[in-house]
Amino acid sequence: MNNVTKNILCVIKLSKELLLIADRGDLQRKDDSCGVLYGIVRDCAYKIINAAEKEQTRHIQKGIWDSSDKN
Repeated sequence: MNNVTKNILCVIKLSKELLLIADRGDLQRKDDSCGVLYGIVRDCAYKIINAAEKEQTRHIQKGIWDSSDKN
């Protein structure tokens, strides 16, 4: 797997982990201010995933994505 592919896949994976943390945090929080924090984390994670997936698509179209490394 080339470094470009590896890095984009890592960003997507980390963002999905952020979503899981936000969900867990929301279930365990004790006050509204934590809810705001987890909302920000969730929002940022979705924005990062969206940007990374667009970049993945661009790389596939340019032929610089490892075809053996489909996500």
